[in-house]
Amino acid sequence: MSAIMDWIAGGLGWVLDQLVQLTGSYGLSIILSTIIVRLLLYPLTVSQTKSMVAMRRLQPQLDELQKKYGDDKEKYQQKMVELYQEHKINPLGGCLPMLVQLPILFAFFRVLNNAAFDEGAKFLGVWVLSQPDPYYILPILSAATTYLQSRMTMTDQSQKAMMFVMPVMIGIFSLSFPSGMVIYWITSNVFGIVQQAWMNKLYPVK
Repeated sequence: MSAIMDWIAGGLGWVLDQLVQLTGSYGLSIILSTIIVRLLLYPLTVSQTKSMVAMRRLQPQLDELQKKYGDDKEKYQQKMVELYQEHKINPLGGCLPMLVQLPILFAFFRVLNNAAFDEGAKFLGVWVLSQPDPYYILPILSAATTYLQSRMTMTDQSQKAMMFVMPVMIGIFSLSFPSGMVIYWITSNVFGIVQQAWMNKLYPVK
């Protein structure tokens, strides 16, 4: 696992260095490299969207099973699995892109921590990329964009609480993260929101 992380971090570091040389801006390079990563993950995003659409179309039948077998959890689970098999749906299919993004996120964090930022390198003349945001603007944006993306991709209403808990956690973590890392997260979220809106048009639930 460590070797894979080293390989991913090395690739991301090389891309970031090339973009810095091209643009002369660390902040812009972080944004561009984030977009490149999200584009590379596009096929997985399509697979995730198709899985979410299938789950949403199946939701009325799942609700019926819940009403009918809600008191018998074992029977409910059995009928739910049968329903998934009947419609050839993998309920975990929507989780794959998220799992793939985790090592990329950790690798990016390592790259940004080890990046040879110019002393006091700033983005838009406001945020020092190697330091947390003292104005709390980026943490607020990271929480807000996380919430919006979660709201667009949520399929299981029973997990609605997580739609609020996760953004709060991300916002709190962002208070101590380097601004460069938070910019990466915000950019990834914004890209994901736009991409999901496009996917919703291509693959409507009805």
